Amino acid sequence: MHTSGYPGIFVSHGAPTLLLEDVPARHFLAGYGQHLGKPRAIIVISAHDLASTSVVSTAPRHHAVHDFRGFPQALYEMDYTPPGDAPLAQKVAVLLRSAGLAVEEAENPGLDHGAWVPLKLMYPEADVPVVSVSLDMSLPNARLIEIGRALGGLRADGVLIMASGSFTHNLREFRPGQLHAEPPAYAVEFAAWMSRVLLARDDQALIDWERNAPHALRAHPTTEHFLPLLVAYGAGNERTELLHKSFTHGVIGMHAFAFA
Repeated sequence: MHTSGYPGIFVSHGAPTLLLEDVPARHFLAGYGQHLGKPRAIIVISAHDLASTSVVSTAPRHHAVHDFRGFPQALYEMDYTPPGDAPLAQKVAVLLRSAGLAVEEAENPGLDHGAWVPLKLMYPEADVPVVSVSLDMSLPNARLIEIGRALGGLRADGVLIMASGSFTHNLREFRPGQLHAEPPAYAVEFAAWMSRVLLARDDQALIDWERNAPHALRAHPTTEHFLPLLVAYGAGNERTELLHKSFTHGVIGMHAFAFA
């Protein structure tokens, strides 16, 4: 384990085909798990695990949910079956309730592709226990950061907090078959502005990102792929590290950050 504990991290999962593509983001994730080493457990917050309240999974074992259509058959033949960690899940629920959140505990064994795709790249042996926490999209941005702060103390106990989304995510401008297309200027400008804010630990600019960031609504016509980043940001309150930056299909930002 890292002497100061594991960080909170935000990773961009892109399309499910990330597992099959020869792109920088895939190679980064495959190497980053080796760089980190194996944590005691992983708490995962995914852009595709949304609910009207926060739900913490107490499942004894997970499996991959193929929550997508029209992709190569090889993806549907893949699974990811890490163990759960019920005692950790219960501790997570207590911490979130202490932060004033309504929380449910349920044996939800399925991991959506936003969770299992990056986990399979980072820890392919599926031998690290996983606890999933669904995201309540109705919460304001400041409260999502507070969720990360509520969970941040677990990092010192060997727990990796992983939030998964996309740094930019405009599927209306997605370029099928153009995996290595140059990103449009607006996506580059948004990513550069957001990176500066995260590195500067500018809480207020981040909380009001929809108004402050250039091209915010074009970079994220819907916000679900951005909001997990706020949880990861809150999990570490001293230092931000840009781990990776790249784009796929032009408009999908694949950036990753660590917060300690």
